[in-house]
Amino acid sequence: MDRGEDSGLAPERIRRQLESSLRRLGVERVQMYLTHAPDPDTPLAETLGAMDELVAAGKVGAVGASNIDAAILADGLGTYCWVQNSYSLLDREAEEEVLPLCAEHGLGFTPFSPLAGGWLTGKYRRDAAPEPGSRMSMRPEPYLHLQDERIYDALDELGERAAAHGVDSATLALAWLFAQSPVTAVIVGPRRPEHLEPALRALDVPLTEAETAQLAEIFG
Repeated sequence: MDRGEDSGLAPERIRRQLESSLRRLGVERVQMYLTHAPDPDTPLAETLGAMDELVAAGKVGAVGASNIDAAILADGLGTYCWVQNSYSLLDREAEEEVLPLCAEHGLGFTPFSPLAGGWLTGKYRRDAAPEPGSRMSMRPEPYLHLQDERIYDALDELGERAAAHGVDSATLALAWLFAQSPVTAVIVGPRRPEHLEPALRALDVPLTEAETAQLAEIFG
């Protein structure tokens, strides 16, 4: 999303930004057009209408939305085909309404922040300061609420269960996500090639329904 005045989901901006993207990519169609966040200054009907026009014109294959709540998603059913929200063992808000809506209407769901800013990797310990360059050393505010003894206990147990599966905590946390319906993929942001390895290993860690439920119970 551009900064400054050029922001939001007004129809003219949606069309302008898509045309700009098509030119830069050198294509005539994008598979999915995903909005980053709701725009309180533009009526949803106008945004959805513009998206529907682009799909009808063949310039967009499908429309998705990120950082969306159940009320907006419900109003956008018929246009939205995909949702991208935060979801992990440490952020379960999507389970309340958004995931059930996706499952009911056959929408795809792609979690971002699947490792909760690194917390589910086991790198943050109750008895150690965050490593320099980590999120907790550079931008801790979104995660300060996780500095709780109950969370540290849950992370310890996650590590023990991961070891029993022969993997690390990050791999098991990602395998738990893959076991959730309707999750079809996760958004990962590896800064180095080895950071991608837990996501690849997680694909080969099948969890039973009982194991999936037990992992969820650890974090309450």
